[in-house]
Amino acid sequence: MSRLAGKIAIVTGASSGIGRETAKLFAAEGAKVVVGARRQAELDSLVAEIKAAGGVAVARAGDVQSEDYAKALVGAAAQEFGGLDVAFNNAGMIGPAGPTTGVEEKAWNEALAVNLTSAFLGAKHQIPELLKRGGGSIIFTSTFVGHTTGFPGIAAYATSKSGLIGLTQTLAAEYGPQGIRVNAILPGAVDTPMYHAANNTPEQRAWLTNLHALKRVGRPAELARSVLYLASDDSTFVTGTAQLVDGGFSITRA
Repeated sequence: MSRLAGKIAIVTGASSGIGRETAKLFAAEGAKVVVGARRQAELDSLVAEIKAAGGVAVARAGDVQSEDYAKALVGAAAQEFGGLDVAFNNAGMIGPAGPTTGVEEKAWNEALAVNLTSAFLGAKHQIPELLKRGGGSIIFTSTFVGHTTGFPGIAAYATSKSGLIGLTQTLAAEYGPQGIRVNAILPGAVDTPMYHAANNTPEQRAWLTNLHALKRVGRPAELARSVLYLASDDSTFVTGTAQLVDGGFSITRA
């Protein structure tokens, strides 16, 4: 039996990388999916791919920094499919790089808005819809950076992504009695466009690859499998966790 049969899901940051693979996997496992990101063309191609494989999906393009967009995604799930069971708040960005003292306030605020505030806004409007169906699962994409490992030069990224863990724990405690589970995944390096943009030389990629115990970076489809676990009934007693999916980055010292 499909692991998300009869479920309705939202996936943000769905135009590429982890979000795109997760949306495809959710649909393959029986969910009806609302996919969101800024780029309409990429979302349209994703929906076409899902439908060609026999799945069900609709796209809504927009900016996750907007509360109206958070409302629109939930509205699409309710109007198109009848409700909401799963939300994967995955949209994110690296943000400003370099010494912290050189980071401009505008760039700092944008990173926090995209990585952290958007997740808060998403959950704020997803929770009432989840409660109508007796609960559900919310998943955030955090990172090991700023949690198990400190990296120089990416303070905004580390701070905003670490904040998601606090949000995860608070929401899990607040809404657990009402049947809502909330968890975060903490990926290591994953072979996505964002990874290549931040590591644009062979030397940089080789250095980062070697920091993983598995001596390779992850594949988006591998991360999607971890998200599926948290979205499905396989994890009905799992909530409030920050789950490392980092290829052993956090424990590697050689």
